[in-house]
Amino acid sequence: MKTLLTVALASALSFSSFAANASEDLKALSAVNSNFKKINVTLNEGVGKAKISIITPDGKVLNNRSVRVKGETLMLPYNMESLPTGEYLVKIVTEDEEVTYSVETFEKLTPVEVLPLVAFGKQIDHNTVSLSVFGLNEPGVDVEVISSISGAVIYTEHVDQEEGFKKDYSFTNVNAKDIYLKVTDSKGRNKTLYF
Repeated sequence: MKTLLTVALASALSFSSFAANASEDLKALSAVNSNFKKINVTLNEGVGKAKISIITPDGKVLNNRSVRVKGETLMLPYNMESLPTGEYLVKIVTEDEEVTYSVETFEKLTPVEVLPLVAFGKQIDHNTVSLSVFGLNEPGVDVEVISSISGAVIYTEHVDQEEGFKKDYSFTNVNAKDIYLKVTDSKGRNKTLYF
């Protein structure tokens, strides 16, 4: 009887040890990472059947997917473009194990240099045009008023206004339809405005 009790106790200890290491094993066989607004779940050989859930921090399940990993690593991409940036949970469940990862999505920032210069122009009357420039990170915009007939520069100005500005340009004996503006900011971005 004592032997039977010893065997039962040893089996129970070994089973509890196996259960305690189960989530560590699944963690070793899986990985979750984000790249801007995409989440990638990687499952290595040995996971077998698994259910993957993408969950919001408040518990709302956004996606459930069942997979079977056979013989090679499986990479599952999730596109989160239509959802807000922030923290999400990725829950991976197998027959014996369960692990939850926390992952954060974020916007890809576009460098200012690759964005176009935001400048608009409109004709106010026969001799006046209005220029609006927005979204400057650094002050310093060069404005050239050029004759569309001769190609000569009629007027130049350097505007040292931060963030943006709006300004009207009036000319005597020059029709607004006969000129165009070339606007260049301190980063070298430029825009040509015709009226």
